[in-house]
Amino acid sequence: MPDYFAGRVAERYDETSGEMFDPAVLGPAVEFLAGLAAEGPVLELGIGTGRVALPLAERGLHVAGIDLSADMVARLREKPGGDAIEVTIGDFSQTAVEGTFSLVYVVWNTINNLVTQDAQVACFENAAAHLTPGGCFVVEVGVPWHAPLEVFALTDTHVGIDEYDADTQRLVSHHFRLDGDHWERLSIPFRAVSPAELDLMARIAGMTLRERWAGWKREEFTSESPKHVSVWEKSG
Repeated sequence: MPDYFAGRVAERYDETSGEMFDPAVLGPAVEFLAGLAAEGPVLELGIGTGRVALPLAERGLHVAGIDLSADMVARLREKPGGDAIEVTIGDFSQTAVEGTFSLVYVVWNTINNLVTQDAQVACFENAAAHLTPGGCFVVEVGVPWHAPLEVFALTDTHVGIDEYDADTQRLVSHHFRLDGDHWERLSIPFRAVSPAELDLMARIAGMTLRERWAGWKREEFTSESPKHVSVWEKSG
């Protein structure tokens, strides 16, 4: 599985994702996850630079993580408290870590980085294998749309275009960023997946849907919601 977040992407990740670090965005996510975790421990799949993991650790939770990108994890290590978080480098759909957890979570569309259905099913099975009975698996992800092309960002320095093939569920996000006097392009493949398909994956892994919301503040999920936060519980 290629590491699309190596090198310059990792170096600039926090800067280019600045809106996701806004307390108004991050705070409700941390509050939601901490409430589910109770006293922990918790495991983040695709932990990256620690945007969510570090605030959870600051609350006293024991946090572990899995991530494919050593460069992203290196950025995590540079931050206060980053050295205290146990991170295993590997594909989070398959990589196992020691222990069991009250909560496993994967946020901000990271489940879509697994570009095949088999890999996404394996992710649910891997999450379930790390959960204690009654523990929860949380996924934050967008709801697939039907347009073959969609502009999701348009500024003087960043243009973002999603390319979607409904037949294969292949989604490619194209980022064009102005760097000095020239534009750089980064294209990252994903696999879009519907809430219903995720529910089936959870069922295969021995989990059932506990709750689904349109956001971290527990907004009602409707047919118009652009994303969802779903919680599946492992059978006791």
